[in-house]
Amino acid sequence: MENQHSNPLLCDLETGLCRVPTAGSAATTLLRPVDKKPVTIIYFTDPICSSCWGIEPQLRKLKLEYGHSLEIEYRMGGLLPDWSYNSGGISKPSDVAPHWDDVSHHYDMPIDGDVWLEDPLPSSYPPSIAFKAAQLQNPELAIQFLRKIREMVFLQKKNITRWEHLAQAAQAVGLDVTRLKTDYEGEANERFADDLQLGRQLGVRGFPSLFFMNDAGKQEFVYGTKPYQTYENALRKVHASVEKQEIDRQWQPLFDHYPTLTAREFSELSGTPRSESEAYLQRLTEQGELFRLKTKNGDLWLRKHTVHS
Repeated sequence: MENQHSNPLLCDLETGLCRVPTAGSAATTLLRPVDKKPVTIIYFTDPICSSCWGIEPQLRKLKLEYGHSLEIEYRMGGLLPDWSYNSGGISKPSDVAPHWDDVSHHYDMPIDGDVWLEDPLPSSYPPSIAFKAAQLQNPELAIQFLRKIREMVFLQKKNITRWEHLAQAAQAVGLDVTRLKTDYEGEANERFADDLQLGRQLGVRGFPSLFFMNDAGKQEFVYGTKPYQTYENALRKVHASVEKQEIDRQWQPLFDHYPTLTAREFSELSGTPRSESEAYLQRLTEQGELFRLKTKNGDLWLRKHTVHS
């Protein structure tokens, strides 16, 4: 991963990073907060970044425990412009399939790499632009939209560069699909270009990259997929007096807040040991409370009322 020409889809399991091939070292430029909460997190990510999928349990927990004190600003990093790479053992889409299976096991998050064999993506730019279009319409729904298209590509083997899948995800989370298409073909391209430019200015080398900042401009940088404590420590360094909000760890309120959860996510949020979380979720499934979406490398659980045809 130190090779600047390595394929961006070859994510480093040791650093927890999907690295872009042309970026330099991290910059020291301070970002200014843009909202009223004490802490802003600028989060550089990409819809097909497997290490970013690996950060979902920690990020969801951070939002639950500290969401009252922080705002996360999602920025798209442009992980895969095209397939003009030939390095690191990955030179064509089919090479990604076994790597994604390895990543899935490493992060204990379900990923089915067979999408790269069955309907490979030519680029990550179309779903990134679609996310920027969703942000123009509704920032909160945009986050749900990003989650939905990640579930599509990682678990359902759907090529999320195809408009029909993007439209389905938009409809599922309540976005106006017609407006999304207009923005996708128009202003969202400029917003995406702005994100890429900001990433270059800040020297973002890969994803996930998170900049924690307070209103005085103090900044902490967390690079790659790390344990939850790392993100919590970064938050406390820029906001020493932040108080953790106790969350209801029962399954109902957790699924009310996050309608889809993996066993790893449920373990992180509920405090249930990982060795027990899957069996617990399966009992709820047998009781008719949840629906279990099975994949070859792990499953996703949904509240019954969130299951769409």
